[in-house]
Amino acid sequence: MREHPADAKKNELKPWLKKGWCIPPESNAAFVCAMEDVLEVYARAYDPRRPQVCLDEAAKQILSEVRAPLPMEPGQVERVDNEYARHGTCALFMLFEPLAGKREVHVRERRTGVDFAHVSGFRPRQWISPTSLGAW
Repeated sequence: MREHPADAKKNELKPWLKKGWCIPPESNAAFVCAMEDVLEVYARAYDPRRPQVCLDEAAKQILSEVRAPLPMEPGQVERVDNEYARHGTCALFMLFEPLAGKREVHVRERRTGVDFAHVSGFRPRQWISPTSLGAW
């Protein structure tokens, strides 16, 4: 016997979905002011003399498959075994200029302060005119 009406709607809540968000500490005007400054920079119009170059970093595992996947067939998706071999890690540093659509990735063995300093000191000269280098 059915316990709910035939026209009952599915639950719209999806607890497995999460969205990252910057939640400011309570009653912290200095934090909110700093965030507004960052947002103001991102809202600026594109100026080739003063490029907005951003830096992001991520650690990644280097993995390989232990067994060859079973190929896709009609009515069947490719099947990949969940076992893998781990071959260490690496650090990815991405410099990007979103308003100009430019990006460059640097791969390093580690993610140390020295690595970060090396990458953050990199000036993508092919992106920037010599007259704007003083702004860096």
